[in-house]
Amino acid sequence: MGKNVVVIASGETERRALPFLLARLGDRDIRVRIPPRHRALNVKTAYGLIQASLYDYGGRPPDKFVILVDTDGKEPDEVLRHLKRELPKRLGEQFEPSVQYAYAQWHLEAWYFADAMNLRRCLGGRDLGSVDASQPDKIQNPKGHLKNLLSDGVYTARVSEEIARTLNPETISGRSPSFLGFLDAVENGAVDALPG
Repeated sequence: MGKNVVVIASGETERRALPFLLARLGDRDIRVRIPPRHRALNVKTAYGLIQASLYDYGGRPPDKFVILVDTDGKEPDEVLRHLKRELPKRLGEQFEPSVQYAYAQWHLEAWYFADAMNLRRCLGGRDLGSVDASQPDKIQNPKGHLKNLLSDGVYTARVSEEIARTLNPETISGRSPSFLGFLDAVENGAVDALPG
């Protein structure tokens, strides 16, 4: 029997895209939860989402929680430090499932550029511009770059989902250390080994 994993992410874009990026992990029941009403992902909202998730599995806690944050180009340890320090205090020792932390170096959209061939196909054959698809974690403002590539310039959570459906997670994990770290947290639970 597979593991039950709850991924806590920042917004609707992630909620719609992550199931497709995690599809190869078919032996796990993965659910993505996001803060309600566009609230920020912080200690309080992460705690609330963890508590709410206890009911997803019939009152039993899932095997693991993975909290995924965007670093906006900052050092991952700097962004995650407060969550890693404060969330365990709120959860207390009674909490059996492990909480893992992962990050997208800028935003989830940087991962899309790692699979340049499929992204280009999804964009109707458009050239991806000056980004280095072999190092997607170094693309600054990937969300803005993606908006500029869309024919109508409108980027929504639904568009993110459509793009994610076309991508190959294996290709992404071979080029993006942050995506590989996220997969590792979902699969294995690397506690403090944040790739950088």
